[in-house]
Amino acid sequence: QVQLVESGGGLVQPGGSLRLSCTASGSIFSNYVMGWYRQTPGKQRELVARIGSLLGTYYADSVKGRFTISRDHAKLTVNLQMNSLKPEDTAVYYCNAAKPGATDYWGRGTQVTVSS
Repeated sequence: QVQLVESGGGLVQPGGSLRLSCTASGSIFSNYVMGWYRQTPGKQRELVARIGSLLGTYYADSVKGRFTISRDHAKLTVNLQMNSLKPEDTAVYYCNAAKPGATDYWGRGTQVTVSS
């Protein structure tokens, strides 16, 4: 069974840091592009960052220089280190696994709230 399980969300003050982790089933990890998306009520889910199997990365302009995505093939995890958090980073963050021609997989999401 394919599963993506997120952890690490929570409440943090502006300027603080959080680290999100996503653990994936082995069958979908090594050959998939892993990504983090986020969504706020009434808005479309947006791509935050993604990392390919060869560790190429992409970041949304809004998080460049503040967020870092990484993956560990041995541990089947993809992490999102979020620094200098802003209130506008508040959202539900979702882990995603994608490959051309194959079904996308999604985690259930983890809430990140940036507030004083």
